[in-house]
Amino acid sequence: MADGRVDAAVLACAGLDRLGLSQHIAERIATERILPAIGQGALAIETRASDEPLRVLCRVLASEDAEITVTAERTLLQHLGAGCRTPVAGTAQVQRGKLEVWGLVGSPDGTTMLREHVSGAPSTAQALGRALAEALIARGADRILAEFR
Repeated sequence: MADGRVDAAVLACAGLDRLGLSQHIAERIATERILPAIGQGALAIETRASDEPLRVLCRVLASEDAEITVTAERTLLQHLGAGCRTPVAGTAQVQRGKLEVWGLVGSPDGTTMLREHVSGAPSTAQALGRALAEALIARGADRILAEFR
């Protein structure tokens, strides 16, 4: 972009912020407007189930909100029967004590975009992910995703 070879680029703001290049960001696009792939930004640490001391040490790094949001997003993906190579997007956020979950299933050519939103108590993350998937299926997501099975 600096050399004028392209007019625009869509990049993760987090990376530009970390590199000290925030001044080059023309617009921060809300995730509700352009949904990311499921689980974006989530990090995981795995340990042996039998290594309790290590599990206790790692547990302090856990984020309750991240666990809640990833649970909702992964439940959406699972209930749709979708995987990494399917046209599915979604994100969840805990805001003011409420869990907001957005989902999208699109046709590969972009002519059909099914978008839905649900919200509820953070303790119902799995149920919300499932309800969102069911709402998308009711609108035809299953027919779109059938091409990928």
